[in-house]
Amino acid sequence: MKKNKISFDTGFWSSFVTGNPFKAIDSLFDFADLDYYKQNLTEVLIYSYKTKVCQQDNPSGVFVLYTVIKSLLKVCYCLKKKRKKWKVKDSLHSETVLHLSSLTKEEYDNPFIVFQNAFDEKTLEEFQLFLCLILELSLSPRAGDPDTDLTTPYIHLTKMLDAVALIKERGVEKIRNKVQMDCLA
Repeated sequence: MKKNKISFDTGFWSSFVTGNPFKAIDSLFDFADLDYYKQNLTEVLIYSYKTKVCQQDNPSGVFVLYTVIKSLLKVCYCLKKKRKKWKVKDSLHSETVLHLSSLTKEEYDNPFIVFQNAFDEKTLEEFQLFLCLILELSLSPRAGDPDTDLTTPYIHLTKMLDAVALIKERGVEKIRNKVQMDCLA
């Protein structure tokens, strides 16, 4: 039976297309740093409620951010599915904890929990619709609908950014299954 692979669509903003989620994370942070993503995502969300156009001097930057975050969502969805195969290496306490302040202690210890929680609450398609909506609203001279919940997906995206930054900083290791571990004992 053939498995369906998710394309991360990194070719638009990265120099190469990859099917490896960890290489996609590397590429994500080669493109820009965590602060850039968090600051610009917040700005786009804020402009969704304003009657001004976000980055009016160069609105194409909002579209590029959209494509990067859409790739990030696909990577996080893939990592959610593979959470039992990988674990983040132990902390060396060198992480910049201030940047990762959206994570709980449990999420900080195991960032894969962030992806599980996010995709338990919203589907990949719902996150992609959220991205389309804030792209449309932030580039429109009309204010967004105050009844639309933009906060929940935004919070999950911020946590996902922090989680992938933590994964990049610490690295991952493959979890050996119990049979392999018993043979080594």
